Amino acid sequence: MPLSVRQINLAGVLTCIGMMGFALYSQYVDGLEPCPLCVFQRVAVIALGLVFLVALIHNARGWGRYVYVALFLLAGGFGVTVAGRHVWLQGLPPDEVPACGPGLEYLLDAFPLSEALSKIFAGSGECAEVVWQFLGLSMPSWVLVWCVILGVGGALNNLRRPVP
Repeated sequence: MPLSVRQINLAGVLTCIGMMGFALYSQYVDGLEPCPLCVFQRVAVIALGLVFLVALIHNARGWGRYVYVALFLLAGGFGVTVAGRHVWLQGLPPDEVPACGPGLEYLLDAFPLSEALSKIFAGSGECAEVVWQFLGLSMPSWVLVWCVILGVGGALNNLRRPVP
């Protein structure tokens, strides 16, 4: 018997919780401080988790399902964009890596939001460091993979008609 739309939405919520749990474990237990791009990847994962949670609770029928599809694609696309930029920075030759810049908190305090975001997405030297790997992929690479799976999977899942 195939899994229901709600069961898959629950699995999506639990996956996002697990990803955030690992990110917090890496930060507070392993001492891996997140760079500004990492923080925005966390925002994308939290957004995906919230969309899965609301879709789970609401269990939309009719046109409401398409709202969730759009939200999954938007949140997943944001995560893919940020993680993709991070992976690209990590793949640069050492002489092309941008210099290390100020932290996220300073950027948001010192600059207007649009300018701060452009500086964050430009990346810095700290974003290019690969400090953790699993199966040959860095943490941003795994976030990229999971944002594609969760965004596209959540959209396709919620296009299905829920069983009454």
